Amino acid sequence: MSLAVIKFSSEECGICHKMSFYDQKVAEELGLQFIDVKMQDTATYRKYRKVLLTQYPDKSDMGWPTYIVCDAPEGEFQIIGEVKGGHPKGEFRSRLQEVLNSAANQN
Repeated sequence: MSLAVIKFSSEECGICHKMSFYDQKVAEELGLQFIDVKMQDTATYRKYRKVLLTQYPDKSDMGWPTYIVCDAPEGEFQIIGEVKGGHPKGEFRSRLQEVLNSAANQN
């Protein structure tokens, strides 16, 4: 599996910006590829839009930021789980780890 976490955020989101100081580092420490998608970056957003819309067809329940953990994000992806909203570094790590643990338990 080539697991990645895709961060969907906005340039205007203060919490998204605050989390950017540690979210990529935490994801990589857990062995995940990190993909940062700002909604204003139309080229990058288009590339990963299908992943977001699979999880949130009308985007109404997504948080800021939304982290979607998936396998093969650039191909025939499979969504493993997600972390929504802003969290302190330790809690963010725990929530990502929970997603990875539940995925491992299903295999």
